[in-house]
Parts: sequence; C-alpha cells; structure tokens
Amino acid sequence: MNNKLQKQLLKRSKAAKLERWGKTISFLALMLITVTVFAIIIFVASKGLSTFFSNHVNLIDFLTGKNWNPNVTNSKGQPEVGALPMISGSFVVTILSALLATPFAIGTAIFMNEISPHRGAKILQPVIELLVGIPSVVYGFIGLTVVVPAVRSVFGGSGFGILAGTFVLFVMILPTVTSMSVDALRSVPRYYREAALALGATQWQTIYKVVLRAATPGMLTAIVFGMARAFGEALAVQMVIGNAALLPTSLVSPASTLTSVLTTGIGNTVMGSLQNNALWSLALVLLIMSLIFNLVIRLIGRKGAMSK
Repeated sequence: MNNKLQKQLLKRSKAAKLERWGKTISFLALMLITVTVFAIIIFVASKGLSTFFSNHVNLIDFLTGKNWNPNVTNSKGQPEVGALPMISGSFVVTILSALLATPFAIGTAIFMNEISPHRGAKILQPVIELLVGIPSVVYGFIGLTVVVPAVRSVFGGSGFGILAGTFVLFVMILPTVTSMSVDALRSVPRYYREAALALGATQWQTIYKVVLRAATPGMLTAIVFGMARAFGEALAVQMVIGNAALLPTSLVSPASTLTSVLTTGIGNTVMGSLQNNALWSLALVLLIMSLIFNLVIRLIGRKGAMSK
C-alpha cells in the first residue's frame, strides 16, 4: 500500500509532462534560430572574404575605391571593385530619409498620444498600419511613376537619384518610426505628467521638458531601427535611384546602394567567380552594418533601462 502511494506521489502529472514538452520545444526552437543565424553569418562571411583571400583584392582598395567594374582590371592588374560609391550611397539615402522622417514621426506620435489620444489614434493608427502593409514593389512603382517625374520637373536631371530614393524611403520608414515613438511615449509613467502639471507647467511644457526627455531612449531606438530598415531596403530604392555605380555628386544625379547593386548583379554572375565574390563582399558589408545597427539599438535600450 505504501509503495503504491509512493509511486502515485512520484508519478509525473499530465500538467508536468506538458510543461516539460513545452520547455523542450521552446529550447529546440531557440537552438534552431541560433544555429540558423550563425549559419547565415558564417556563409556570408566565407563567401565575402573570398574576394580578399582567393582573388587577392586589397581590403583598403575595396572599401575606398571609386570604380566598380569587376570585369576590368586597373593599371596595377587589380580588378576594379571599389565599393565606396555603393557604401556612400547607402549611407546618404539612409541618413537623409531618417532626418526627413524623424520630425514627422515624432510630431505624429505626440499628436496621437498627448494632444488627441482618442481621435488621433482612431484616425492615424489605421493609416500607419496600412502604410506598413504596403509591399516594397508598390512603393517603388509609385516612386517610379510619381516621385521621379516630380523630381525631374522641379529639380532637373533625369529624376533618378539620391533625392528620389530619399522620398521613397521616407514614406517607407515613417510608420515604423511613428509606431515605435508612440510606444516610447506611452511607456512614460502618467505621474510624470501629473507632477509637471501640478507644478504649473503648461501642456506643451510638460510634453517638451518632461515626456519627450523621458522617452528619448525609446525614440532614439525608433530612429535607429528606421535607419536599419532604410539601409537594408532593396527593391523600392533600386527602382528610383538610377543604379549607377558612381559617387553621388548631387542629390539628383543617379547613384546606387549596396542593395541595389546586389539585386541587379547577383543573378548575372557565376558562383565562385570574382564578380560573384565581389557581390558577396558587398553583402558582407551590408550584414556587418545590420549587426552594428542592432548593437546600437541594444545599447540605447540598455541605457534607457539603466536611467529608469
């Protein structure tokens, strides 16, 4: 009798078995994601580094060279694989679109959360969700048929270039930055506002000197996240930037980004050739920049958590 009772007491319950299965499945899913991420990093790194170890291209020349034509060799007998035009084009488009989107995003977030939290959210929230759901190719097609002709008629040139890409990316990252800014404002405790108003501050003084300062880490995270989104965008930018592997001399001159060169060239090269390895090197640069953006986001979030 005692042995039977002991076995019943020591027997795992159905809930305990389900919990164990849940933990096992969660652990396996976590391991799968981790292995996949590391496999992608190792694969891209091995392909991207082949340009320097197998084809003996100088790293400094690759990062600072101004000519991109892997099929041609220069006077030193080295292939012309200068990635500076694409790197600079990616950074210029990203920074300009972030500078343009940030004031609109923060203003919209303030209106939705502080000025008109009920009506503003009711009207603007569906608009933001709609902008998020629009595919990149639609943004690119609208940019090709609307933005490029508008830039051509107002600023001259062909219409393709940094400015057209900036306008398209501005619309694309606006909902992302706005949504994250709204979340940052909502995370500010209510008693911050009540204390400021109790001390005689106006609504705008409370927003500017209390709420925005408390939400600064979250808003910086939103901006950096939007920049990461813009830096990695390919199709929409490719359709409006001109795809010329040249250093941008003006906002209306055709240029290129890392993603635009990758999408247009990767299908036209032979695996293992210099041309293909050079494109993988561009992909490695893009991957490193994505990791840096994620690192900056984590550092900002950690600093914001420590300040609280």
